[in-house]
Amino acid sequence: VQLQASGGGLVQPGGSLRLSCVVSGRIFADTDMAWFRQAPGKQRELVASISSGGIITDTYSVKGRFSIFRDNDKNTVYLQMHSLKPEDTAVYYCYEYQGRNWGQGTLVTVSS
Repeated sequence: VQLQASGGGLVQPGGSLRLSCVVSGRIFADTDMAWFRQAPGKQRELVASISSGGIITDTYSVKGRFSIFRDNDKNTVYLQMHSLKPEDTAVYYCYEYQGRNWGQGTLVTVSS
């Protein structure tokens, strides 16, 4: 199973980014997916998850700003991020629950 994350970069505060994670080697529609992030010096934390049936859970700190969604035809899970803040700066990882597999991480830097 491979998870290929992309879409990170440098963005100004208040800006937007969309992260993508393509999953191969798994029946994507059958697995729950999530995005985690790890800021410098901090533990990895859950940002949002989406079940195989489309049930979404997201953390309080990103509620109303980030949204997770999936396209089963493209084997891809997305994280749409709006109103980004400097404290959102982190390496973002996608995670596949069924096989407990991680993507390689994509860096998001929010700075002016």
